[in-house]
Amino acid sequence: MSNEIFVVPFFGQGHLFPCMELCKHLASRNLKTILIISSNISSSIPSSFHHYPLIEIAQLPSTQPSPPQPGSDPFQHHRLQQIQMSQGLESLLSTRPDNPDPKRPLCAVIDVMMEWASVVFKKFDVPIVGFNTSGACSAAMEYALWKANLDDIKPGEIRLLPGLPEEMGLSDSELKRRPHGPPGGKGGPPGPPIGPPGGKGGPTGPQLGPPGAPRPRMMGPTKPGQQPTWLEEAGDSIAMMINTCHELEGPFIDYLANQIGKPVWGVGPLLPEQFWKSSGSLLHDREIRTNKKSSVTEEEVIEWLDSKPRGSVLYVSFGSEVGPTMEEYPLLADALEASNRPFIWVIQPDSGRKGPPRAFLGQTGSGVDEGYFPHGLDKRVGSRGLIIRGWAPQLLILSHLSTGGFLSHCGWNSTVEAIGRGVPFLAWPIRGDQYYIAKLVVKHLKVGYMISNDPSQMVNKDDIARGIEMLMGDENVKKQAPTKRTPRNSG
Repeated sequence: MSNEIFVVPFFGQGHLFPCMELCKHLASRNLKTILIISSNISSSIPSSFHHYPLIEIAQLPSTQPSPPQPGSDPFQHHRLQQIQMSQGLESLLSTRPDNPDPKRPLCAVIDVMMEWASVVFKKFDVPIVGFNTSGACSAAMEYALWKANLDDIKPGEIRLLPGLPEEMGLSDSELKRRPHGPPGGKGGPPGPPIGPPGGKGGPTGPQLGPPGAPRPRMMGPTKPGQQPTWLEEAGDSIAMMINTCHELEGPFIDYLANQIGKPVWGVGPLLPEQFWKSSGSLLHDREIRTNKKSSVTEEEVIEWLDSKPRGSVLYVSFGSEVGPTMEEYPLLADALEASNRPFIWVIQPDSGRKGPPRAFLGQTGSGVDEGYFPHGLDKRVGSRGLIIRGWAPQLLILSHLSTGGFLSHCGWNSTVEAIGRGVPFLAWPIRGDQYYIAKLVVKHLKVGYMISNDPSQMVNKDDIARGIEMLMGDENVKKQAPTKRTPRNSG
């Protein structure tokens, strides 16, 4: 048996970045690590990553998709991409110099959303470790909701989940949260289910690909009461890794280990080494990650932040894959304008547009249907606001002492980055595990507020305005996490 470990991330930077950090940790323990990626996301890997000893990048062939045609299945390309990659992975394993046994890899660490990769590795008798790049709380809540019978919950009732902390009990409105549709889509009634009933995923139409090919699975957010989408992957694994630690989520890690009867290891938060070494100093994203297209430079952001009082700035960012609806964005703009608080607002090109984000499908912006933008807001608020179109230096912003709050969808990477820099939250979850992460932040860790107490209703301007004032005016919530930030002139 060789000392190789394969690492297979799911699509998207929120999955890729933790897997890259995991590769670095494994390589530091003298384990050769092979990161398996599709060829069309290679540009997301910074050049510095290629210089790490004992890390190899294997690019599997993946065609660049054309924009979905009206009325077509937007996820069809994704399914075909899975089949193409599975064939490439099988070819890679067949031709490696240390095959066949006994020099097979030690194991494969596979994102729990990449079931097709498990099929291939099992064919070569390679042990599998499931890897959840989100936190333990969301996985534990999904599992507990699947096991619990909450059909009879009454309005106003709080139902506790056996085995989990009391503050994680759920109300009827939390269980009836408003459907948001596909990633990046509008609200309203949910569309057809993605995959068969029971949350096990898989195409609803005819089998794609040749006989015996891994069944592609399009992973939608797990709805309350559904079997967790990661559970099937966990069943094929010898253990699970989660991008968290006991200090953050101890009760949830222990719960999962007890329920699935396998080791569950907290191996995170998997953030860049510079993040942990820079306590008390300003982080520069350009030294850590590949900068994408942006309307500002890091120097412009630093200059703007340096001009603002300590703890006064609200940072607003929903990440690259999710965000409010086209109806909610103008309400956010109105609330920011009326608040009189300094703010940085990061707006992605796809904001509010229908359908899955182009980044998810491996596409780039075409200039058509580019999504919401608050035209004229910059002139009305003047120097009080900084509006960034596209990529933003998030680590820099969170590590600056002028930043006093984070209005976030509560994606896991953004959440641990903010917690690690002592920045409290105004949580605006959009879909899936974000609701559970938001509840972890607000109820368990007590480092923020919810944008609305009724997730079954659309967020309104009053919710946003009230939330901003509660967050930015509460000095106690800012003291819940140690401050590890500094302005430029004192770093």
